[in-house]
Amino acid sequence: MRVFITGATGWIGSAVVPQLIGAGHEVVGLARSDASAAALVAAGAEVQRGALDDLDGLRKGAAASDGVIHLAFKHDIAFSGDFQGAADADRRAIEVFGEALAGSGRPFVIASGTLGIAPGRVATERDGQSAEAAVPFEGAQARLANAQLTVSFASRGIRSSVVRLPPTVHGDGDHGFMAALVGIARDKGVSGYVGDGSQRWPAAARLDAARLICLALEKAPAGSTLHAVADEGVAIRSVAEVIGRHLELPVVSVDAEDAGEHFGWLGGILALDSPTTSELTREQLGWQPAEQGLLADLDEGHYFRTPSA
Repeated sequence: MRVFITGATGWIGSAVVPQLIGAGHEVVGLARSDASAAALVAAGAEVQRGALDDLDGLRKGAAASDGVIHLAFKHDIAFSGDFQGAADADRRAIEVFGEALAGSGRPFVIASGTLGIAPGRVATERDGQSAEAAVPFEGAQARLANAQLTVSFASRGIRSSVVRLPPTVHGDGDHGFMAALVGIARDKGVSGYVGDGSQRWPAAARLDAARLICLALEKAPAGSTLHAVADEGVAIRSVAEVIGRHLELPVVSVDAEDAGEHFGWLGGILALDSPTTSELTREQLGWQPAEQGLLADLDEGHYFRTPSA
């Protein structure tokens, strides 16, 4: 299969590309920089130069492919205050892919998220599918709508699927939420959690998530929603305790009203209790996580390396 992939050199995409090539697929990756293009060539993939806003380029890449994986998202503007703008760019890309693939029966896989889909209870793949579904933090509602749009493409002759990623897709080299928490702990001199720290976050190792994305491309039925979740719910206090132990810092509770000041942009979502199951995904595709869990990965120590190390 000839696969066109956006976000091919990102944290998840750079693990998906070798998985695809190892399975015998041809990969064409979208690259907006010389460094990204060089990384794709080194991985054995072809390069299509362009960016997420180059809609004609996206249309061309999809039309020349046997399937599309869309992983790119403007995280830089999303986490600097314009999540809506990032979600809007994502929707425009999804709409173009839908137009290019309509009636072909070809696979189309996108990445979305699990955080806040069903706060306070264990979320399943069936949650977040209705027009009334909502998520309790700003901007993410638009991304949920993008996922719903992708699922709807099944009615247009596209084998579409959505892979929801947990807030933490961990591994050596991760610069996401866990790395941010380590940085905040260093800066504040304490390893904090919100309230009693019982909030649960799902997690998955990067390689396990990449394997599921490849399975979705190859096998997911049209209109599928899949969960790349290995750890159903890791208590944030447990995370703080590992961080405190490695940095030799006290582990402390932060009042909810002070979370924004202490944790910055993470404060609003760190208090969410958002456990998530992947039971239906495992039954449907036979996916089984093989890598170690989040707490064991944190204990490996790579999240605590200083730049000089």
